[in-house]
Amino acid sequence: MSVREIRSRLDQQKGQRIQLERSLATLEEEIKSQRKLLHQHEQAREIIREVGMITQQQLQYHISDITSLALEAVFPEPYKLEVEFVQRRNKTECDLYFTRDGLKADPQTASGGGAVDIAAFALRIASWSMQVPKTRNVIILDEPMRFVSADLQANASAMLKEISEKLGIQFIIVTHNEVLTSYADRVFKVSMKRGKSKVTVS
Repeated sequence: MSVREIRSRLDQQKGQRIQLERSLATLEEEIKSQRKLLHQHEQAREIIREVGMITQQQLQYHISDITSLALEAVFPEPYKLEVEFVQRRNKTECDLYFTRDGLKADPQTASGGGAVDIAAFALRIASWSMQVPKTRNVIILDEPMRFVSADLQANASAMLKEISEKLGIQFIIVTHNEVLTSYADRVFKVSMKRGKSKVTVS
């Protein structure tokens, strides 16, 4: 191999080395940029996780508090509602339990006397109160508390009145149960006479 060929080959290798050095510098900058981006993503993920935990805690308190207060207003030995957030299939789901005397129970199978009716009503109120922006403060209830024991219906009526006053909600209730209307501001009685509806106000 001649000196000229050696010099030509050496120049080629120098050019290749310069190109590789440039590529290496570019890759190092890219790695640095990606590491910075990864760090930012990790920080964002941690912020989202913390916000999620705070939101879940607030939801737990809000839902559990309103529902437990409603149950306490109606029943002499009430259940408390507990809210538990769990991860299933990469999603956060909410489990609801009744608890009493340290025991946890499924609301659908372990309670009687209309506890589920009261809890369902209170959950509806909790859901409404968390809306942003809120809808109009009027809620229509069709035959609410129908599974609540007859001796507890007056307590349920008083509870409706208290929630209405505290949260500024107007309840329009359709019911055949006169006891449930005992705390109502106004009662419209509808009766049928000779094929015509007659409305009286009390």
